[in-house]
Amino acid sequence: MIDKEIIKLASYTSNVGLKNKYSHKISLKNTTCGDKITLEIIANKKKINSIKYETVSCVYCEASASLLARKLKNIDLKDVKNDFTVLKKISSQKKTKIPKRLSDYKKLLNSDNYNRFKCIFLPIDAVVKALKL
Repeated sequence: MIDKEIIKLASYTSNVGLKNKYSHKISLKNTTCGDKITLEIIANKKKINSIKYETVSCVYCEASASLLARKLKNIDLKDVKNDFTVLKKISSQKKTKIPKRLSDYKKLLNSDNYNRFKCIFLPIDAVVKALKL
């Protein structure tokens, strides 16, 4: 059964819907389960100004995309890259501390959801590829 907190995270839909206004656009598919995400990012060389997304995915991917779209706005790209590096370590090192700005990921990145980490990381991987971080 899916945790109510994850459903709550996925229910924030203010950044859902592509506007065809972007500096970076990407679509990625999770080859393991078939989740798909498309991101439209408006960013300059230093910061992300906005992220809009659409998914055809599970609730874990949607929750992750929703968190990213809300948490990365106006964050320095160097900080985003560092935070993502730390998050990626969680899948191999369970004692890694989640960056404060992304603390809501604690609800997603726990041992109960270990088999869904590829779904959770799909939006992160899309941001990294789109911005070449």
